[in-house]
Amino acid sequence: MLAILRNPTYAKLFSAQIIALLGTGLLTIVLGLLAFEVAGSDAGIVMGLAMTIKMIAYVVMSPITTALVARLPRKPVLIGADLLRAAAAILLPFVTEVWQIYALIFLLQSASATFTPMFQAVIVSVLPDEGEYTRALSLSRLAYDLESLVSPMLATVLLTVISYHNLFVGTALGFLASAALVIASRFPYIDPPAPARFFDRLTRGARVFWASSDLRGLLGLHLVVATATAMVIVNTVVLVQNDLGRPQSDVALLLGTYGGGSMLVALGMPKLLESLPDRRVMFVGGIALLILLVVAAGAIGWMSGAPQWTALLVIWALLGAATSAILTPSSRLLRRNSDDGNRSAVFAAQFSLSHACFLITYPLSGALGAVIGLPAIALVLAGISILGMAFVLPSWCNNAGLTRHHLAVPSHG
Repeated sequence: MLAILRNPTYAKLFSAQIIALLGTGLLTIVLGLLAFEVAGSDAGIVMGLAMTIKMIAYVVMSPITTALVARLPRKPVLIGADLLRAAAAILLPFVTEVWQIYALIFLLQSASATFTPMFQAVIVSVLPDEGEYTRALSLSRLAYDLESLVSPMLATVLLTVISYHNLFVGTALGFLASAALVIASRFPYIDPPAPARFFDRLTRGARVFWASSDLRGLLGLHLVVATATAMVIVNTVVLVQNDLGRPQSDVALLLGTYGGGSMLVALGMPKLLESLPDRRVMFVGGIALLILLVVAAGAIGWMSGAPQWTALLVIWALLGAATSAILTPSSRLLRRNSDDGNRSAVFAAQFSLSHACFLITYPLSGALGAVIGLPAIALVLAGISILGMAFVLPSWCNNAGLTRHHLAVPSHG
């Protein structure tokens, strides 16, 4: 898997991704400390709204900014987005009002909504071989999972020796380092897309999604992933400390098993996809997530003591594994169902639509879970997963639906 790092352009871009991920992870942690300093006891409300603004920026701004820069060279756009993120991060320690936090978060996340899908589209052109691209996807999944484990530990260590205000500087330096690595990378030349009206550019990615059975099914699976992820991210703390009465360290342990399951599947995915079709692997992952949510409801509601804790550790590891089985190969479908002219738009549509699913399930999981309890919300989320899989079935379960080499014709929009 690491052999693809011999490609100098990919090695630089992967390094840029890791550095930016660490910067973003640190930012999320120190933002909570800043919110407490500015808003005091209302910090939770501030953080909740800030995270909502982040999701809205991802959903709304990604297709808009991608349409605006569609004919611009990719490297300057990526560099500009990194510089904008660095500027927003360096300004955050100087805020004195809550609205300033919201404004800077929207600016920073709008830049991320521009950077991330274009960066993902660039990797496709840097690694045209599908086997190499698959290994790159596995490395990317590992990077995301490791960041979720490393960032809190790194922040804890750094906060023992420096003020949290200085971590914003570290975040800004991370984005600047990412920009420097992008500058040092050599991008393959791609002809800009033909001129088109703004509305055509804005809707190009969504139209490709709707025209492709591959991508319609992928959208349904994103809803399934959003339900399971919401259960894990939103409710793990409540489950461990409130319902089970266990210490804070067990929150990290349970989240760690989720990340560990995801990483194990990501490591094995390139080999697995040599013998199994992408869509079959992803479909099984979707069914597994649905079943695991039901099993989680039973374990939370009807088990107790050591057997319950052991069961939850296993369930959370399997949730991570099934999520990775969907997300790791998903970009292969985007690659096959796009071309050089619409690829950035397709990746932007994926970025926007997948986060729209999170925008539904995260608030629902938190707010409704507090009212009806965790076993019941797990069943509600499982019900939403059924809707997602119902969207997958007519798109994928046809004669060619789960075969390995089924390719949809790209829509040039």
